[in-house]
Amino acid sequence: MQPLDPKRYGLTPRTKLVKLDNAIGIIIDRKSRIIMKDGNKILDQANTIQTIENSPIVLFTSAPVCSKTKNYLLENNISIKNL
Repeated sequence: MQPLDPKRYGLTPRTKLVKLDNAIGIIIDRKSRIIMKDGNKILDQANTIQTIENSPIVLFTSAPVCSKTKNYLLENNISIKNL
């Protein structure tokens, strides 16, 4: 995993991005649950990344993900993996 500069993709500097073999990962390292509001924000970030670089998006998180949000992200081709 190589860190990427979020400014290159037009994202806030607090966003943590990594480059995988064939995908780009968004890292969210926190304890509180990821809810639908966060899912919408993640999808916006993923769409912004894909306008510049068309590669799959993976969400790496240590937080539990709401089941509704998990289904929403999977329907929009964002896979979820544990940190």
